[in-house]
Amino acid sequence: MTQSSSADRSNSALDSSLAAAEDRYKADNPKSAARAQEAARAMPGGNTRTVTHYTPYPLTIASGEGATITDIDGHRYTDFLGEYTAGLYGHSDPRLVRAVTGAVEAGVGLGGPNRYDAELAQLICARFPSVDLLRFCNSGTEANLFALSAARAFTGRGKVMAFSGGYHGGVFYFGETGSPINAPFPFVMASYNDIDGTVALIEDHADDLAAIIVEPMMGSAGAIPVDPDFLEALRDRAAAHGTILIFDEVMTSRLGPGGLQEKLGVTPDMTTFGKYLGGGMTFGAFGGRRDVMSMFDPYAANAISHPGTFNNNVLSMAAGLVGLRDIFTPDAAEALNARGDRFREQIGAVIARHDAPMQVTGMGSILGLHFQRAPIHRPQDTWPADRKIAAHREGLRKLLHLDLLASGLFMARRGFISLSLPLGQPDFDDFAAALDEFLTVRGELLDEG
Repeated sequence: MTQSSSADRSNSALDSSLAAAEDRYKADNPKSAARAQEAARAMPGGNTRTVTHYTPYPLTIASGEGATITDIDGHRYTDFLGEYTAGLYGHSDPRLVRAVTGAVEAGVGLGGPNRYDAELAQLICARFPSVDLLRFCNSGTEANLFALSAARAFTGRGKVMAFSGGYHGGVFYFGETGSPINAPFPFVMASYNDIDGTVALIEDHADDLAAIIVEPMMGSAGAIPVDPDFLEALRDRAAAHGTILIFDEVMTSRLGPGGLQEKLGVTPDMTTFGKYLGGGMTFGAFGGRRDVMSMFDPYAANAISHPGTFNNNVLSMAAGLVGLRDIFTPDAAEALNARGDRFREQIGAVIARHDAPMQVTGMGSILGLHFQRAPIHRPQDTWPADRKIAAHREGLRKLLHLDLLASGLFMARRGFISLSLPLGQPDFDDFAAALDEFLTVRGELLDEG
């Protein structure tokens, strides 16, 4: 049999398996189907958050408790998605419920500083090495928008360096297909973990390069760890040219007590935050060097205005304070990420036992599953030029997602996993067993031909 006919046979079998898995999903989830259809009457495709959409339609989640979520058809799932890292505390932690309830009962929309914002700001400044001062906002997208705008204002320069495959929010998406609604900054695009190529671009654009924005581990692109020497090179060249180095730690701040900047020993000029730091509520923040952030001091002459009705909303401030002060302590951060490292090794062992064309990437409590053997150092390594291979991998991601849902395990269809504090070893064992079953039953489908 030729290589081509073998690949065609594998793709045909995959298509049949996917069709059967989707039929099973539809039969199991009629209420979510009806809800998706109803939602489409008021929202395009029934959706207001692209990342939560998948075919044939997404589950509608009714409730969550600890590490478990329940959909409107009554199915319970162990949650390995963790709200794309925002759900670090799990669901409805009693301490956070009390914090939010107390804030609501004391009054929301107070129109001024409140009892929580200053203490939360002080905690963040104390935890993250780069942050002398910070300001709150409402999302990681906003945090990156304000940080980049601040860098441009501070330096008087225009250009921003970003990295192919990177994601810094809804208007800063640099994936394989890009986005027509990106903020219209003049971007210089570089390649993640490519020291020589990136340094050359910095030198070429140094005179008008305001900022370099980078995740110290790429999250949405597939949990791709950074080469520490790459960050060191960015730090060195940014300092040499007066360019503001921004670490987007919206996801990665959970990977150590002081984020990855502390763990890797590289201190940026500014850092952006979001996700779990609001204790499950809407949250964003940007901070950094005192001279940069002092531009926002309203007592200063020519201060930059940064309004925002909900910048310090009492729900986010109260929950964020209790979460960071009382729950996600430095010891808790170390313990969770150690569990994540062991889980990644456990998953890697399952893959190795089957000699499957898969791998698991990531650090600590953030993981990514990929259907390929080739090493992954940058997002482009996961973008096959061959359309058949790309379609085959996408089909495998769909099938794994559907099979795991049938086993009561919830993660992102793209293979993204983020762990929450309530997850324990029995949950990890369940996931490993389900993956083992998938590779046993579906193993022949994984051959790319």
